[in-house]
Formats: sequence, C-alpha cells, structure tokens
Amino acid sequence: MNKLIETVCGLLAAAALFAIMALTFFDVGGRKLFSNSITGSLELTELLMVVVIFAALPLVSLRGEHVVFDSLDHYLPETVRKFQRALMHGLCAAALLGLGWLMWDTGGQYLETGETTAQLKILKAPFMYGMAVLCGVAGLIHLGFVFRPAADQQAGEGATL
Repeated sequence: MNKLIETVCGLLAAAALFAIMALTFFDVGGRKLFSNSITGSLELTELLMVVVIFAALPLVSLRGEHVVFDSLDHYLPETVRKFQRALMHGLCAAALLGLGWLMWDTGGQYLETGETTAQLKILKAPFMYGMAVLCGVAGLIHLGFVFRPAADQQAGEGATL
C-alpha cells in the first residue's frame, strides 16, 4: 500500500509541478517575445499548486518528514515519548480526516452551485474532492502510526530540529 501511495502521489505532484514549470516558461516567453501572455495562467498555476501541495501531503506523512521539535525528548522516559507520539499522530489524524470531510462537503456544494474559476470557468468541485481524498489518505496514514510501534516509524531526512 505504501508503494502505491508513493507512486500515485509522487507522479501526481511531479506532473503538476512540471506543468507549472512549463506554463510559467511559455507564459513568460509569450510576454517577452510576443507581448501576449497565456490567458488564465494565474488560475491554472493556482490550481496546479493545489495539486502539488495536497499530493505531497500523504508523502510527507508517510515518510515522517513533518517538522518535529524533539529537543526535550531525550529527557523524557520512553513511555512518555510513546504516548506523546501516539497522541500527536492521533491529533494529526483527527485534524486531517476532519478537514477531508469538510472539503468533501464543500466539493458537493461547489458541484451543486456549479462554482467555477473566474476567468477560465474551470469547475472547482473536482479539485475540492481531490483535496478531500488526499487529506483523508494522509489522515489514515497518521491513524496507522498511532498503533504502530515507534521502532517501525522511520524518521525522514531532516525531520527533526
């Protein structure tokens, strides 16, 4: 399951980031060479940034690459650290799952009202649904970490301060 999440989310984030790069290149080139920019490039960049950020969220959670303040951890007994880890992952899971549920609800409202972007008239609902699903995946990852022993959790590169 981890491999599937890494592949799908990684490809999604990479494709969106490449699209932002290409869009910016052609938009700036068009402005400089032809005095004409790509219509709606700002809207497209904003939507693609949403994809990059929310596709990367499960990857960051899965790899344990969130910012962690652990300067005092070596002073705490192991039982307190285990409880603290479980509590923090539980809170993260609740927040992400709750946020995912709210986004799914908002996506439904956007679909009902036909909410679109201002210039290009792109439906916002699919993006809200995607954000909801990716938040839910990240929440489930944290929920799994609540019940996983600390030894099984790998600290990501630069995950601690």
